[in-house]
Amino acid sequence: MKKRAKGEKKDKKFIREYFELIIETAIFVLFVMTFVVQAFQIPTGSMEPNLLVGDFLLVNKMVYRNSDNAIDKLALPKRPVRRRDIIVFKYPNALTKDYVKRAIGLPGDKIEIKRKQVFVNGAPIEEPYKRHIDPQTYDPADDSQRDNFGPITVPRDSVFAMGDNRDNSEDGRYWGFVPMSNLKGRPWIVYFSYAAENGSYLKTGLADRLKKFVGFVSRARLNRFLKVIR
Repeated sequence: MKKRAKGEKKDKKFIREYFELIIETAIFVLFVMTFVVQAFQIPTGSMEPNLLVGDFLLVNKMVYRNSDNAIDKLALPKRPVRRRDIIVFKYPNALTKDYVKRAIGLPGDKIEIKRKQVFVNGAPIEEPYKRHIDPQTYDPADDSQRDNFGPITVPRDSVFAMGDNRDNSEDGRYWGFVPMSNLKGRPWIVYFSYAAENGSYLKTGLADRLKKFVGFVSRARLNRFLKVIR
């Protein structure tokens, strides 16, 4: 009976230690996913050719200081957003959605687009990362802000963001500015990538999920694994 009692105590101790390990691991993972890093999937082609549909990213959530609050400045060695940074943020018109774009205008900047060329504070900027897929340029009379936009001034505590795939991106030209408080982080690395269909994130049926699962292996883009995002 004594041996049995000792065995039961060991079993209970093992179960308790195992349970505590699970809880501690869950708390650690929750902390990391909340404050340090976030997994993010590219759902559309608005950032092509730099970020592709089907890229899975790790986002550094500790990089940005979202305000001039003294506590925020002292808490961690964060930095403000820089022009040309790729940023992940809560979409201003639907805070449950995360968007990824490139920061083009910073607080106080005057932004204007003339025939696809972006001007910041009156000067044209070089953008080696951008792409235009439509050779047509709309005139201001066409009532389109895609190729001719502004001038507008970026408000304090906000960013003006655009997609790299300029002729196929719903961005600040259409819905305005990104409040600094909406920033979630900066993409750091592509940890997995496969050749997904544009808009595949909208297909949630069982057959579509199975197709995606098979595609993870057969359509993997190995050359993009562990690609550092700049």
